[in-house]
Amino acid sequence: MSKKTLPGVTRRQILSFTAASAVLGAAKAANAVTLKGTPVWSPFDASPPPQIDIDGWAFFTDAEAAAMEAIVDRLVPADNLSAGGKEAGCAVFIDRQLAGFYGTYARLYMEGPFQEGTPEQGDQSPLVPQQRYRLGLAALDKYTQSQHQKLFKDLPGDQQDQILSGLEDGKIALDGIDSKLFFAIALKNTMEGFFADPIYGGNRNMVSWKMLGFPGARYDYREYVGKHNQKLDLEPLSISGGDAWKMKS
Repeated sequence: MSKKTLPGVTRRQILSFTAASAVLGAAKAANAVTLKGTPVWSPFDASPPPQIDIDGWAFFTDAEAAAMEAIVDRLVPADNLSAGGKEAGCAVFIDRQLAGFYGTYARLYMEGPFQEGTPEQGDQSPLVPQQRYRLGLAALDKYTQSQHQKLFKDLPGDQQDQILSGLEDGKIALDGIDSKLFFAIALKNTMEGFFADPIYGGNRNMVSWKMLGFPGARYDYREYVGKHNQKLDLEPLSISGGDAWKMKS
């Protein structure tokens, strides 16, 4: 059976590269090989990132989505530096993650026994993320309805902040789920959505990367290696690539 190589690269070229490397190693010399033009591979040929390209919500109901957008907007409030969590797409990021294998912890060992452990032992809950959000968002609206006669999304910002603080320190109890557990996953996933690559639904228009000055997933920084203490103002680039990555028909 023939060995596989990268698309556009022949086995003869691979063997030639290997032989050349051996000679250079023996001579204790190394020279970088510069590749120019269109790469000989397409991004994510072997392992594409999971994407859900649909209109609307993939996991959340409309009511859950409204509550989640209100939450992320308080956790990442808009200011003069960047957009808020809702506009940045944090709720969309969470929705897409919950619709994938993360939502069910499909890649984690989830058999019992489930016992409360020490903080050093980490999360010991039997609830997967889908259950945590479904139970937590319903319980949150139930709590605000009973205490304030309104859904969480309809409360003023300062009241929303007080409630989220109460969930964080466990002073507010939710039906069916530990409030600190619910707050912790909501905060963690909101932060991930704000800073992750836009290919996953969050960090819309790369708002957080532009705020930080992060250049994104560029594959070649050789031009900038010798530039120290300089502001480069590079436009952020997603791992999905830019126009230069796209093959011309």
